[in-house]
Order: sequence, then C-alpha cells, then structure tokens
Amino acid sequence: MDRAEIFAKVDHTLLAQTATWEDIRQICDDAANYGTASVCIPPAYVKQAKEYLAGRVKVCTVIGFPNGYHTTAVKEFETRDAVANGADEIDMVINLGWVKEKAFDKVEKEICALKNACQGRILKVIIETCLLTEEEKIKMCETVTNAGADYIKTSTGFSTSGATFADVKLFAEHVGGTVKIKAAGGISSFADAEEFIRLGADRLGTSRIIKLAKKESF
Repeated sequence: MDRAEIFAKVDHTLLAQTATWEDIRQICDDAANYGTASVCIPPAYVKQAKEYLAGRVKVCTVIGFPNGYHTTAVKEFETRDAVANGADEIDMVINLGWVKEKAFDKVEKEICALKNACQGRILKVIIETCLLTEEEKIKMCETVTNAGADYIKTSTGFSTSGATFADVKLFAEHVGGTVKIKAAGGISSFADAEEFIRLGADRLGTSRIIKLAKKESF
C-alpha cells in the first residue's frame, strides 16, 4: 500500500496530559505536511489549532475522555463547546458501566444525543475493547449502528491495551454498512497500519506512523 494512502487514513494524535501548545502546533504542521485525515487533540486546544491550521487539516477532539463515565449532559456540553470552537470530528467514550449492566438502551440514547450535538460533524464512538467481552463488543457494534454514529473505535490508548487485529476483524463482521471502523492505540509500524486497513479499518488513531516517517527522512 502506498504511504500516502496510509497517511490519508491517520488521525494524527496527541492526547497526553502534559501536551503544550508547542507540541500541538508541531503535530498540526506534521499532519499538514503528510496529508493526514485529521489531528486528534485535547478539547482545550481545538480553537487555537483550528485557527492555526486554517483549513489545511481537519481538527478532531475527544469527549468524555478517557473514562467515559461523565453524565450525558456533560458530554453534550463538551460536544457543543468543541463544535463551537471549530471541531470537525468528535471521538466520544461510552459509559462502560452501562455496558456491564447490559443497559444498551442508555448507551444508544447517549450516542444519539451526542450525534445530535455534533450538528452534522463526524462522530466516532470509543468502546474500549480491552475492557469488554466478545459478546459485549458484538452488542456494541449493533448499538453504534442503531444510534447512527459514523465510526466505531477500538480504544482510547489510555487503558490496558489498544487496537488488535482480532477486534477490527470482529467489528467488520458485525457493524452495519453505514458504520466505519477506527483502530487506535499501539499502532507502531507501517506493516501494522496496512494490516488494520486490510481488515477493515478506515481510520487509524496514532502518532507513531508520522514519527516513523519523519525518522526515515533523516
């Protein structure tokens, strides 16, 4: 697969708690230089990054991150605020406690509420696969599809593990035709990136791919 095809599916990500504006500015420049799908950054930097990028790259941010147990009202406010600040895409974390309680109606209702708050922007739903059983993952494929979200996403990158080939394959087998797949967390090589795409991922949440490309250019 051509490197440019891989870059075009990357959400170039920096969500570290210690990220400064200088760090964010650098990934914005790198994303623009390599033609990534977006930069995925903390909400506090969305407005600044949107103004700095001036349309060169889409801006993605995270909601209810990383644990997902904020109230729906808080997540809706975060989403509306991010949109007002210029976010093009929203990655939300589900309430995993509701999944464990099998309260999938609540999860679906919350996803619908945030999709509405997105005002037409892309919504990706992080289900944190490393904390779910296979049965729960399959049920979340159904729930995300029913809620009308644009993507199902594997991981925050802040839990016990990230994306796996098995989970992306499982998603591809169980999501509805309108839902795309984002693999995120621990994608550390071009070979892995290509395999995730082959298995059905349309987006890759990672910082390492661009770092590798930059290293190779020196």
